[in-house]
Amino acid sequence: MKRVLDVPIAVFALSIVAMWLSTQIGVFFRQKVLLPVQDGEQYDFNLVIPATLTLLGLIIGFSFSMVSGRYDQRKNYEEAEANAIGTEYVRADLLPDSDAGKVRELLKKYLDQRVLFYETRDEHQLRQINAQTSRLQSELWSVVQAAAAKQPTYPVGLAVSGMNDVLNSQGYTQAAWWYRLPAGAWVFMVAIAAFSSWLIGYSSHQRGVFAFPVLPLVVSVSFFLIADIDSPRHGLIRVIPQNLISVAQSFQAQ
Repeated sequence: MKRVLDVPIAVFALSIVAMWLSTQIGVFFRQKVLLPVQDGEQYDFNLVIPATLTLLGLIIGFSFSMVSGRYDQRKNYEEAEANAIGTEYVRADLLPDSDAGKVRELLKKYLDQRVLFYETRDEHQLRQINAQTSRLQSELWSVVQAAAAKQPTYPVGLAVSGMNDVLNSQGYTQAAWWYRLPAGAWVFMVAIAAFSSWLIGYSSHQRGVFAFPVLPLVVSVSFFLIADIDSPRHGLIRVIPQNLISVAQSFQAQ
């Protein structure tokens, strides 16, 4: 299911087909299996269907709020990561000259990997980026740790603290990219949408057949938008590493 949710257009196609089929199953039940809705029962359906659609709308709105909040979180962590790297690049002056040069060179390579992390869509390349990032983090920490051991002064401590912020910001970013809308929420939304379509198909008159595609289309577009924002790497709406790119350009200028 995770692979399907990573392809928003597949979510759109599957949801619109599932809801349309649910509507047709409702029509089939009304015509072939169960008795048609009587005049007295139509009033009950007029209460149940709006209530079900209202619940569906609330669940969709709640899910959209969750994914949009996590999108904002990913943007904020990208900004925080760029600030941490830029600050540590400046604080490298507090280290001994030999260590300062090593830290700056490693930070430039590390920054390139962080930009690639945001831009890549290929899973194989992503694994290589993560491995390279881990290696650079180990090297960066080893340099500042050795400098602090040789010269345990307050200025060097600031450089060590800045490096700690660089490493922590990457962890926060990774966690924000892992947190997705739970699969149970998707199952709940799809179940309510399918049941709503079934009710509409079962309670409608034959002349309303042309209105059947409206609800599946509208709800499927909503599902597509939620899946697109919730997919940080494969959706159309993605976090662009503008702050990281800006820091990289400032490094090149220097």
